[in-house]
Amino acid sequence: MRHQVKPLLLLSLMFLMVGALFCMNDILLPSLITYFKLNYTQATSIQFTFYLTYIIFPIPIAMLIHRYGYKVSLVLAVLICAVGCALFIPAKYHDSYPLVLTAIFVISTGITIINVAANPFAAMLGTPEGAHQRINFVQVFSRIGYAATPLLATSMIYNKSGKIQFDLPYLWLAISLFIILLVMFFSKLPSMKPGKDELFSLKGIIKEAMGYKQLFYGVIAMFFYMGAESCTAGFFIPYLKTVLGYKDVQAANYLTLYYIFTAIMGVIALFLLKYIKANKLVGVFGIGMILLFILCIFYNTGFNEYLLAGLGLFLSIMFPTLFSLAIEDIGSFTGKGSALLNFSIIGGSIFPPIQGMIADNQGVQISYIVPMICFIVITLYAFFFTKKENIINKN
Repeated sequence: MRHQVKPLLLLSLMFLMVGALFCMNDILLPSLITYFKLNYTQATSIQFTFYLTYIIFPIPIAMLIHRYGYKVSLVLAVLICAVGCALFIPAKYHDSYPLVLTAIFVISTGITIINVAANPFAAMLGTPEGAHQRINFVQVFSRIGYAATPLLATSMIYNKSGKIQFDLPYLWLAISLFIILLVMFFSKLPSMKPGKDELFSLKGIIKEAMGYKQLFYGVIAMFFYMGAESCTAGFFIPYLKTVLGYKDVQAANYLTLYYIFTAIMGVIALFLLKYIKANKLVGVFGIGMILLFILCIFYNTGFNEYLLAGLGLFLSIMFPTLFSLAIEDIGSFTGKGSALLNFSIIGGSIFPPIQGMIADNQGVQISYIVPMICFIVITLYAFFFTKKENIINKN
């Protein structure tokens, strides 16, 4: 297997920041509940707004990529993310929750471009048989961004005076993104384009996607996965605070552990995927998630905080491997398939409000039944609805 190393490293740097931006939602939710005096359902407007872009923009973004290529699209994406982070400064100055949600929407628009463009781009940066490993490789850096964010961001938000400065982490993120923007702009990142340069419609993509079983069912699996991931991480700190009595800073330690587990297993998965079929690995990890959810929901074991953090081990490979399974061997349809697949990320907008309503009425602990159900669907997909050829280990 051959890989284009330098472009992959540049994508990895970008994904490092993407991981930090995703993780900030998990830190932001409990801090804004306190700052703006919100209930859980109101606070899940953060996730709803963040993932809403995935139902609005994937097709226009795919058309952008077809016309201008991956490099221009990714540079634009990083610029949009930087602007969104900068909007948190006036949001804090005016104490405006709607402006916070606007900033989150702008950031998510940039991240949507990255998810539509960067994953298939990574798959193209080398020989086809190494696509799973390349996508998992760049996503590992996303997990590192996740792992580094909770303690750093929490220490910035909750200062010694007791004031909540939710804008401060975003200020540093904006500066970092502008630096990455300059590096990407002046780099020799390949100016690749998807296979076919043509206009297309959502109806046309859906009709064509019906011919690819792994993609069609992969869209459904990704919808449930994004809901599960958003719910699991978004209610992580509230679970530790309300069920186990932890403070915000203490809870952030376990959220960091959760993402450290995710990053470590993400690295290990790069080697596992050489010897274990991708769909079976997803299925086994899905069973692990379901078992841990059952323990966290229905039992107080005395070490639930570690069980909750342990979810990160099994969550680690899910997004990149589900993505690569769905677009495997679809040829020139990869760009359009990626756009369609990213529509399913709207699941991250749909499921958190459902969990929020359950948390407001039945408590945070029982609300984790929502991501558990999502992983039952994902596990069924992995074992029964991926490409038949996946049962053969490709070397």
